[in-house]
Parts: sequence; C-alpha cells; structure tokens
Amino acid sequence: MTPDKVILGIDPGTRILGWGVIEVTNQKTRFVEMGVVDMRRLTDPYEKLKMIFQEVSSLIGRFKPSDLAVEAPFYGKNVQSMLVLGRAQGAAITAALSCDLPIFEYAPKKVKMAITGRGGASKEQVATLLVNMLKIKESPGFLDATDGVAVAYCHFIECSHPLLSKSGSTNWNEYIKQHPGRVK
Repeated sequence: MTPDKVILGIDPGTRILGWGVIEVTNQKTRFVEMGVVDMRRLTDPYEKLKMIFQEVSSLIGRFKPSDLAVEAPFYGKNVQSMLVLGRAQGAAITAALSCDLPIFEYAPKKVKMAITGRGGASKEQVATLLVNMLKIKESPGFLDATDGVAVAYCHFIECSHPLLSKSGSTNWNEYIKQHPGRVK
C-alpha cells in the first residue's frame, strides 16, 4: 500500500546531524529508517554545510518525502552555538527548498512534549519511547538519529490535529475543507 505521507525528520548539528524517516498510512505510522551524518572529521565549517546540503539532498532523493520536519535551534546561553546550529538547519532547509519540499519547524521542547508528554525529557527518554512506539529493532548508535525520528513523529502528531492552527485556536475553515461530508 502506498503511504499517504512520508516524513523526513532532521535534528541539525554540525558535528552529528540526525535524521529519521517515517511513513503514514491511514493515520498509522511505520518506522522506515534512521541514521546520522557524521561530520566530526571535518574542520572547515563551510565543508560541513556543503556536506549537510548534499546528504539531506540525497536523503530526499532516496526516500521521496512529502514533508521535511526540522528541529529549530534552541536558545541557550552560548549564542555562537545557536548561530552554528542555525547554519546547519539552514543547509538542510535549503536542500528541501531546492526540491520544492514543504518545511515544518518544531522547537525542541515541542518535539519532546509530542513524544514523552514532557518538554524537559532527556534524549534517552525520547529514544526509549520511540523505540517502543514504533517498534524499532535497530540500535540507533547515536541519539541524534532517534531525535531525527522524533522530529518526524512530532510532525505526524501536529498534522493529525486539523482543528488546531499554529496558534492553537480552532481552524474551522480547514476542518470543513477536509471533512465536507460532516457539515450540513
């Protein structure tokens, strides 16, 4: 059966970038694959951005996702780290834009909340729940890989609630478009 949606989730990083792919068919998710782009051997920051762009472009070509879900850089005390993560995110987003792929961005706390119900959950807690929920048999190797899957799953959860707009208020026009038979 052809999936209704294929979601590529990206956890951006300039040392390790995590990614995960899930399929959605009839509102049920199926884990496809996850992995990392390991850039620890590279020292040139521009080579890292080039690698992110190339690898994400390759993932898009391989999995043909309908959506790219990407984690937003979190605001921390180290502004330089945030800027570097923003560049990594930008390289991944540019790869999606070059393929006309819709992009959806989620804050780290929102991703953790979608998976665990707690915005302050640890990477290990997120990974454990995802492995159980999606029946993932492979070991991720890096928690960045399960973080990529978590971003994709968060996007699935967000798409599953058509009544909520980005502001959290009811979007009745969207509901009527998606469910014309329910309105008389």
